[in-house]
Amino acid sequence: MVSVGVDVSRGKSTVCFMRPYGEVLITPYDVPHCEKDLLQLVEQIHRLNDEVQVVIESTGAYHYPILTFLKQHGIFVSVVNAYLMKKYSMIAIRKGKTDPLDSIKIASYGIDYWHRLVDFEPTEETYQELKNLNRQYLNYLSMRVKAKQAMTNLIDQTMPGIKIVLWNRSDVPDKDKLCDFVHEY
Repeated sequence: MVSVGVDVSRGKSTVCFMRPYGEVLITPYDVPHCEKDLLQLVEQIHRLNDEVQVVIESTGAYHYPILTFLKQHGIFVSVVNAYLMKKYSMIAIRKGKTDPLDSIKIASYGIDYWHRLVDFEPTEETYQELKNLNRQYLNYLSMRVKAKQAMTNLIDQTMPGIKIVLWNRSDVPDKDKLCDFVHEY
């Protein structure tokens, strides 16, 4: 029984191999997210000749490269919610926040919750595409709101009181006097 804790970062992951009772088989080391290094990780997992479960903390989109690579090679991978991992790590007496320590905590979580871990099942492509489109849409809305706030601040600095003079009650953004004025001048 071996738990592999993976702390995922943007271009690399820190990996720790652990047996029950906190026995660290392989001290934490970094694995860049390139095919050659990920293939070495897969070979290392297959060489163990033991039941292996890989535990990855969910990190938005950063964990997808290593997750998909491991799943393509038939390895059990469980993706754990970041909030659950945070709550789990709050139990520890020693606190610390480094990639090697985090990979050890994730591997310990894998040992402690061995029988509750669920193998990751990829979602349908359509669902994944909808999630990506939703993220892009929310990002667009955020950028639009920030741009509108920046424009309002600029108008307040250059023409104090103009919003009071050109204020209207229109709910239609295309019929806004202030926007028309700013666009024109």
